[in-house]
Amino acid sequence: MTENAAPQDAPTKNLEIEAKFVAGPNAVAPSFDFVPGVGSSTTEIRELSAIYFDTEDLRLTRNKRTLRRRTGGPDAGWHLKTPAANGRMEYGAPMQDDVPASLLAPVRSLVRNHELKPVAQVDNERHVTMLFDAAGSPIAEFCDDHVTAKSFLEGGEETTWREWEIELIGDIAETPEGAELMDRLTAVLKVAGAVESDSPSKLASALGDSVNSAPLPPAPADLPEGTPGRAVVDALAANVAKLIEVDPAVRRDEWDSVHQMRVATRELRSHMQTFHGILVGPQISRIENELKVLAGILGVARDAEVVAERFENQLKRDEADVISGETRENLITDIRRDYDRAHKHCVFALDSDRYLTLLDDLEDLLANPPVNPEDEHESEETQAAESTEEVKGAEAVADAEAEIALEAPEAPEHEDFDRTETGEIVETAPVVTPATALIDDDAEADSEAEVAAAIAKPEPEAESVDVAEVEVAEPQPAPETEEKRELTPEEVREQTNRVLAKHLRGTYKKFERRHRAAIAGREDQSLSVRDREERFHDVRKAAKKVRYSAEAARATGLPTDKLYAACKKLQSSLGDFQDTCTAREVLLEKARRAQVHDQDTFGYGVLYQIERYDGLVSLQAYDDDVEGVIKAFAKLEAKIEKAQAKADRRSAKKAEKAAKTLKEKLKK
Repeated sequence: MTENAAPQDAPTKNLEIEAKFVAGPNAVAPSFDFVPGVGSSTTEIRELSAIYFDTEDLRLTRNKRTLRRRTGGPDAGWHLKTPAANGRMEYGAPMQDDVPASLLAPVRSLVRNHELKPVAQVDNERHVTMLFDAAGSPIAEFCDDHVTAKSFLEGGEETTWREWEIELIGDIAETPEGAELMDRLTAVLKVAGAVESDSPSKLASALGDSVNSAPLPPAPADLPEGTPGRAVVDALAANVAKLIEVDPAVRRDEWDSVHQMRVATRELRSHMQTFHGILVGPQISRIENELKVLAGILGVARDAEVVAERFENQLKRDEADVISGETRENLITDIRRDYDRAHKHCVFALDSDRYLTLLDDLEDLLANPPVNPEDEHESEETQAAESTEEVKGAEAVADAEAEIALEAPEAPEHEDFDRTETGEIVETAPVVTPATALIDDDAEADSEAEVAAAIAKPEPEAESVDVAEVEVAEPQPAPETEEKRELTPEEVREQTNRVLAKHLRGTYKKFERRHRAAIAGREDQSLSVRDREERFHDVRKAAKKVRYSAEAARATGLPTDKLYAACKKLQSSLGDFQDTCTAREVLLEKARRAQVHDQDTFGYGVLYQIERYDGLVSLQAYDDDVEGVIKAFAKLEAKIEKAQAKADRRSAKKAEKAAKTLKEKLKK
């Protein structure tokens, strides 16, 4: 069971819509021939035996997934069952000794590289009644199971029980007629004395209480409510959960899944960057770098997906009526090929040890967050110094780590490809890794060429900077004669809001600087069009960071909803603008390649101008959208200052009262 195992056929896939019941040992299995919709039935007995596999900490079981190798019956082999919208999805693969790598794809983000071992055995004498409709097509299966099970966990015992299952089969499964049939069949079972089962699976019943002997997987630390660390960990945990959840969908190439995974990845990195000082330590910069590489790989596929959709829509416009059919076909075929190859790179990356280790590192970060307890005491000067040192540390870590690009398997035979600086995929010499030319467009200082060079750069003799070693203003100890007391929940929340407000101000200042640069360059003809447009892209990235900061801050009660909404609106309009810029870059590259092959390039020029016009239109809302962010932050800042002033007055009164009490005690 290794990620480099030989490619295997894709697993079978079947949606299970079933109902389970507990039946007494002497219960008589009913007949269903009289049920409306049932034409006939047949019955047979099958001897089944299954070994269930899971990690040491039962990651699959705890997430309602089951993996087994079963002998006997028509579907002997490996089976994986996962939750689905209307039931459970069952994946199947032929019998072999090890777990088929292809079968693990839907749970790879959970299992990662953790060893899978037997946790239980379930033997079953199954009496199967197949139900057919009047035309002789199978519509449902009734199973009368006589089960003997054994848990292999510490404290596990052998148990026996009997259960009944009804499962819909074929096209009727997800129809209203199927729902009606299921109601009729389950009613028959209840009349026969069966009771609905509350056990999610045979494995859960087999493990019983022995499940409590297995260690628990790492979980986010339960930090005190209202503290800065808790707010940041909660924000990070939500995106880590999203990353793990959407992983299987990316592998299946579901619509918008790459986009959702990229958003989760970039939000994670943005949160970690924004809240430097709350989270400290060398692993922060290292994880940020890994997230940057992952976002770059996802970004190439996402850009190709967006551009393909844009081109299909643009070709339907009246302005594009003059474009020849040959140009249309060449363009769409080309961009779809770009996406297919970029998606393969995504899957290769998700199967790599480096990505799976990243998930483990994120899990460990949440379980053991390196929270700086002195964050609220930092001065503005210290923040600036720390920011500079962290950038240096991140660069050192990036250089040291970037040598090992995501360890994706080599591309399939006859699939030698690379990308130009615009993300264009071209046939070239075989590549070792797809990561060497993939760029995260969220990189704030690196050019595409610099990032590509960094990923392939040899490991230098350098040490990363530990953020924890950066000087931090030491809190002044209380006088020895002063009685120490625990902070009240209200005081904890006030201190937390001060810390989060400080970090929010930092992201907003960066947004202001980038906005001023964009406005200054808007009419500066000495700058190239690309440079002017890049400044607006920088504003979008800064607005996104303000939005993420606002999201984390509102978890502790800061009224950031309006700022969050204003940033989202600006980010959306600038996102539309950036899409037009990306589309134009792709069109330029494809036009150049078409010209080399003596193909007509007129159509590319038409689409280029359409995209240029659309970009200018999307920028018309810029001034109003920015003004919305500025006003929202000003109102938020006023509320924060008012609340902090009130808190300061309250603290001053408490201090005055405490001093008075202490003075009276000293007199005595």
